[in-house]
Amino acid sequence: QVQLQESGPGLVKPSHPLSLTCTVSGGSITTNYYAWSWIRQSPGKGPEWMGAIAFSGNTYYKPSLKSRMSISRDTSKNQFVLQLSSVTPEDTAMYYCTRIGAEGYDYWGQGTQVTVPS
Repeated sequence: QVQLQESGPGLVKPSHPLSLTCTVSGGSITTNYYAWSWIRQSPGKGPEWMGAIAFSGNTYYKPSLKSRMSISRDTSKNQFVLQLSSVTPEDTAMYYCTRIGAEGYDYWGQGTQVTVPS
């Protein structure tokens, strides 16, 4: 059973960077042909796909976020990391890490709330 667990600060000051880690168990992040993504949901809005890192290490980003985000991985720890720079209150959301398989988003973390005060 694959499990994903997000971790990171719950409160980030405006203009500061955000770093979230997703720790994966029950499966390797390098296993063909999965990808691992970050999705967030702000209050009153639908889910927003932010980006992903594939089993190969290739990364993919939402164009509107690409300039200030990156996704990296630590294969020795079976983790992937979201970094988002210069956060604003609009970045306040529940952040989820997920696995993308042949049938779509098949495993999700429980989510972690990030708040950027105004």
